Amino acid sequence: MFNDIGALELVTLVILAVLVFGPDKLPKVIQDVSRFIRKVREFSDNAKEDIRSELGPEFKDFDFEDLNPKKFVRKQLSEHEDDLGLKEIRSSFNLKKEINDVADSVHGRNEDTASSDSGTADSTAPSLTKSPSGTSDLLKKPERPQQADRPPFDADAT
Repeated sequence: MFNDIGALELVTLVILAVLVFGPDKLPKVIQDVSRFIRKVREFSDNAKEDIRSELGPEFKDFDFEDLNPKKFVRKQLSEHEDDLGLKEIRSSFNLKKEINDVADSVHGRNEDTASSDSGTADSTAPSLTKSPSGTSDLLKKPERPQQADRPPFDADAT
C-alpha cells in the first residue's frame, strides 16, 4: 500500500503525528487506526464471501482480480489459445520478411527481382544501404537520387 514512501517521508509523518496528537495520545490513535483497518478488511472479506455464496457453486473459483480487464483478457486468451489458432498465426508471421517486402515495394522492386538481385543494386531503383548487422537500413536515404527519381520542376508552383 505504501511502497513508495521513503525513510525521510516516514520520519516526517511520525514527527507530524507526535506534534498533532501529542506523545500521550499517539498510542491510542495508532490502536484506533489499526482496529479500523482490520474492520475494513473483515468487511471486505465478508462481502466477497457473501457474493461468492450468492453466485452459487458454479462460481466457486471466481476471483475478484479477474474483473481487471487486462487480467481477464490475458486469462481468456491463455485458456483458449489453441481454439483460436494463435500459435499458428505466431509461427507463420515473419516480421523481417514483412519489413523487407514493404521496403522492396517502397523502392519499386517487385518480389521476383528482389530475390534474384539480393546483393546487387538495380540501376533504376535506389539501393538500400546495409547496416553492420546485414539488414537493410530503411531510414537512410540514397546519397544522390537518380534522374528519374526527381520530381518535375513546376515554375507555377513556386
